[in-house]
Amino acid sequence: MSRFLGRKLNRMLRIRTMATAPDSDLEGEVIRSFLSLDTLDPNIFRAPKENLWHPHRSRFVFGGQVVGQALVAACSTVSPDHHVHSLHCYFLRGGNSNWPILYHVDRTRDGETYASRSVKATQDGKAIFTMQSSFKTDETQVYHYQMEMPKVKGPEEYLDANEILKMRLNEEDVSDKEKEYINRTLAEELPLLIRPTDPETFYRIKSGKPERLLWMRANGDIGDDNKIHQCVAAYMSDFSLLGTSLQPGGPNFETKFMTSLDHTIWFHNPFRVDEWMLYESFSPHAGSGKALCLGRVWKQDGTLAMSVAQEGVVRNTPLSKM
Repeated sequence: MSRFLGRKLNRMLRIRTMATAPDSDLEGEVIRSFLSLDTLDPNIFRAPKENLWHPHRSRFVFGGQVVGQALVAACSTVSPDHHVHSLHCYFLRGGNSNWPILYHVDRTRDGETYASRSVKATQDGKAIFTMQSSFKTDETQVYHYQMEMPKVKGPEEYLDANEILKMRLNEEDVSDKEKEYINRTLAEELPLLIRPTDPETFYRIKSGKPERLLWMRANGDIGDDNKIHQCVAAYMSDFSLLGTSLQPGGPNFETKFMTSLDHTIWFHNPFRVDEWMLYESFSPHAGSGKALCLGRVWKQDGTLAMSVAQEGVVRNTPLSKM
């Protein structure tokens, strides 16, 4: 595997062309397929079961999709001038792709500057998810500061996650189990591009610190509606965040079960998800079957776009050494 992430990876970087530029209408692909909802009532929305994504590595519907859909529902009930600045979610039960999900919106408060919404997602008559979200109108203030973006090479210097997996398929030491995992992952064809800066640690080929940097963007143009960009960003924010906590164990531990418990996002500055953003994440603690992961999302110009926090169930067992 080190050979695959050494000479071959460098050669691939040198010969790669701009073929990985946006190549799809994301508003048609992501919003329709992943985030679109049917309106049943001014305050009730439905996600058809056909549009729910159940990753092959998970027992449940992808949590980021539920967060994104809940935000779509909440955004549908506020004025055009109000944009989400924070959301706080709890996952109560795992979603199932055999039933549609209903989103019930409570219009908690409408103010001149701030508005609040509460969303409850139900499936088969049971609550599976709740979200509190707060919206505000634009406000100009001279006072401003932020942390500095990590120093890292640009996205053009790294390979897409799918490119790395395709290269791995050609390695001699790939097992049948790993080959099946890779093929199923590639078959999902998600409309996202992810470029980890440290592939060996990202894929747990080696152990590393519970810190992660990856470039991420949507694979397509989704227009200029800021609310759509925020909803897609909420969907994307759940990718790989909890996995940061697995890196210290690396190849020495097998993950038996992993799922989100809660998820929080603070939106700081406008951004476009169809442009490259750096997702910085770290995990300050893992133990007792849980892990806490924190993240920051940066625009390429160094502007802090979002902050993210998530706690999840993480159950690992040591692999026996032969």
